[in-house]
Amino acid sequence: MNSDKSAYWNPYLAGFVLGLVLLATFVIMGRGLGASGAMMRTVTYAVDTISPEHVDNNIYFAKYAGGDKNPLSNWLVFEVVGVLLGGLLSGLLAGRLRLQTDKGPRISKRGRWGFAFLGGGLMGFGARLALGCTSGQALSGGATMALGSWAFMFTMFAAAYVVAWFFRKQWL
Repeated sequence: MNSDKSAYWNPYLAGFVLGLVLLATFVIMGRGLGASGAMMRTVTYAVDTISPEHVDNNIYFAKYAGGDKNPLSNWLVFEVVGVLLGGLLSGLLAGRLRLQTDKGPRISKRGRWGFAFLGGGLMGFGARLALGCTSGQALSGGATMALGSWAFMFTMFAAAYVVAWFFRKQWL
């Protein structure tokens, strides 16, 4: 990994720009940022492609893809595609684009990937269960000063701090 710190943005500047992007989404789209909605719509699209009858007969799926509705025709899908393309472009321009697996000395690459998929699956399940992801809850809810979003953020960070203790040996 490139250890040249000048290849990265200043974190305060990056946070300020993220705040401007969030403000712009509220002004232009009338709602904040989030990612889980795009993933849900992608899964709905896949299910609709394989079994449109199932989607039409399922109350949850039908509101996104029933009949002639295209679940991918939503601004959240375009937002996530933009994030992926922007990250790719950023990596290319900064010379940091490479295939690698970051891991600690006490875990194999396979173990690291296993934990990554397990954690991602749990976060995705939790996001659907909570009807939103951490980015939408923390960024968008926090920006609107929603008390529940702030309580969620502090609880999430506290829980992550506690759970990290059990996995720290994988990284040290």
